Amino acid sequence: MDHEQLEAARPLLRRAASPRGDGWIGGVRAPSPGWEYVTFDAYRLRPGQTIVRPADRLERLVLVLEGRAAVCAGDEDFGVVGSRTTVFDGPPPPVVLVEPGRPVEIVAESDALVVVAAAPGGPIGRTACIAPGDVPVEHRGTSETARTVHHLLAPSAAAGRLIAFEVLTPGGNWSSYPPHKHDTEDPPVESRLDELYFYRFAKPQGFAFQRVYLGDRSFDEALTPMDGDLVLVPGGYHPVGVPSGYDCYYLNVMAGPNRAWHFTIDPDHEWLMNWEPPAATSEETTG
Repeated sequence: MDHEQLEAARPLLRRAASPRGDGWIGGVRAPSPGWEYVTFDAYRLRPGQTIVRPADRLERLVLVLEGRAAVCAGDEDFGVVGSRTTVFDGPPPPVVLVEPGRPVEIVAESDALVVVAAAPGGPIGRTACIAPGDVPVEHRGTSETARTVHHLLAPSAAAGRLIAFEVLTPGGNWSSYPPHKHDTEDPPVESRLDELYFYRFAKPQGFAFQRVYLGDRSFDEALTPMDGDLVLVPGGYHPVGVPSGYDCYYLNVMAGPNRAWHFTIDPDHEWLMNWEPPAATSEETTG
């Protein structure tokens, strides 16, 4: 990854919009300059509003982050899904994974925050709904780096290309920490993954600080995401700091040429590592 590619993806911080007529509040298309794999859309829906995606070559992830919605994927009817009023209410959301070649329809049953992520299909195609109770929950880090991670679609899960986590970080703590990167395809040391962050805050005026930088500092940018904003991380190290008083949530969606999550920690800050990354498994796929 070089600074020209990061420059091409600007703006890395995409501010949330007021809901359009269809409920859309923000997103990113792939491929686009500096951004190759992940397509993402966030919606704030009113009861009865509908999202439709045609059958195509993309793998999709449907997450009803808040509220409830009915989800269908081709001839698979998953019924009404949803597990919480806000992302801070505790349980993970149900995870609906849709293989390429299936249309998707989502109909809000209540006010709902829904995201639809997509990436080119990989060697595994699976359509399934993962229940909240089947989503692994990890308590990562200690003291000022403590946070909770919901492994929505971990690299060990059967899927084509998408990877997804959600992270809850208490106000005053650090996350995505110590600074790490995954922008070089060098298995099993590092994976090439586009990553985006979709932010929520327990208090709507909340904010975070996110730095995206290269080791040689030829690109070095500090961002201030707020509620509903997106941050694109096509490359570089990318730690997050959360001010005291503003509990933070973010959804991470990643995809790249191979479905694995291996990263390199910034050598300057490697001494801060206080958690164990998951080991590679035979279920990780390439393609």
